[in-house]
Amino acid sequence: MLDIALLPGKYAVCRLAPGSALPPELSGGLSDGDVVTVSWTADGISLICPADRAPEQAVGETAWRCLRVGEPLDLAVSGTLAALVDPLAAARVSVVAFSTYDTDYLLVPAVRLREATAALERAGHRVLG
Repeated sequence: MLDIALLPGKYAVCRLAPGSALPPELSGGLSDGDVVTVSWTADGISLICPADRAPEQAVGETAWRCLRVGEPLDLAVSGTLAALVDPLAAARVSVVAFSTYDTDYLLVPAVRLREATAALERAGHRVLG
């Protein structure tokens, strides 16, 4: 069983064109609990951030909710993400997942949040917040 925290507010999953500069509003000043992740590839820059911080020039969706695994995870532990994604897939809830050094995060469509949390709770996890 995992404790999973529901972060406040909506999140955006978006993309900037290749070679774009990272907007300065994303590089600091996060509220407690907020998360921003950035991935650079030759195809462009992918961003996940609070919806109200999404860059105007970005293309994407801003109607996601973010769930964070509550406790720090050991990098050697396997199966954590599968234990979260599998019940969501069975409930036909779309997921965007990412990891940090300390823990895992899941984004689910805001309109499917109730179904997502119910699926996770049926799988034995506890959703807080």
